[in-house]
Amino acid sequence: MKILIIGGAGYIGSHVAREFLDRGHSVTVFDNLSSGLRGNLFPEAGFIHGDILDYTGLSRASAGFDAVVHLAAFKAVGESMVKPEKYSVNNINGTVNILNAAVEGGIKNIVFSSSAAVFGQPEYIPVDEKHPANPESYYGFTKLEIERFLGWYDKLKGIRFAALRYFNAAGYDIKGRIKGLETNPANLIPVIMEAACGMRETVQIFGSDYDTPDGTGVRDYVHVSDLAIAHAMALEYTSKNDKSITVNLGSETGISVLEIVEAARRITGKPIPATIVGRRAGDPAKLTASSKLAHELLNWTAKYSDLDTLIKTSWEVYKNQQ
Repeated sequence: MKILIIGGAGYIGSHVAREFLDRGHSVTVFDNLSSGLRGNLFPEAGFIHGDILDYTGLSRASAGFDAVVHLAAFKAVGESMVKPEKYSVNNINGTVNILNAAVEGGIKNIVFSSSAAVFGQPEYIPVDEKHPANPESYYGFTKLEIERFLGWYDKLKGIRFAALRYFNAAGYDIKGRIKGLETNPANLIPVIMEAACGMRETVQIFGSDYDTPDGTGVRDYVHVSDLAIAHAMALEYTSKNDKSITVNLGSETGISVLEIVEAARRITGKPIPATIVGRRAGDPAKLTASSKLAHELLNWTAKYSDLDTLIKTSWEVYKNQQ
């Protein structure tokens, strides 16, 4: 298939592009490089430097493709609560442009990078797809609204979609082919890696008095290579079955903040200073996924999402920054 990967120069997008290339697809990356990196591009893939807010350019770029993978979004939860206008324009308006360009170009399949942020505070765990969607961040709200747009374009225009609700993406390419570091990361493991190689002084642990075994928050981490595989499986499913799906992608295993810090100290051999600070508003004590539906529909399981693999593949990239 000819696949346009929008946001394919980013952290997750580059892994997704690599997976589709490995499976023999023709891949073109469309990215404005605001957070994506030229170093994440592959010579065997095409590249279009463009922006989803430029409808004319996006429409022109979308012509002739069989499918679109949409990973172009601002994703900082905290920033979204301060600058909702920024997230409205890029995430929502930009997605409407992508959908309209797909209609214009006759594209019938879209894989969308959604998020567990659509759920908000968990009413029960593990969280499955039937869990109420009540986002607590504006970022999560934009992801949920995009899912609703996708539903309408499915009904009205016959565009089949796979909305993939990621939990906490982490790790790096199992085969070590992707080296680009995220700029100003907010996620725990890259923050820990930066502390391990001296790029920051300490790791902040937000709260140590949760009702968890060690008092720190417990989350579900899924390896980015597992996520990339799921994108390919999802596109295969929607194109073969002419049916849209919304599925959770998680490891179904909870790992605490302290467990990750301690594993990183063991694997890197670095002291990794950590400072306990107050809880962040809206952070649940524990959040884990049920990925049963992804297994049933796609035969997908998280193969690489054990704690040591998450840390080791990250350290292989970050250790060269010392």
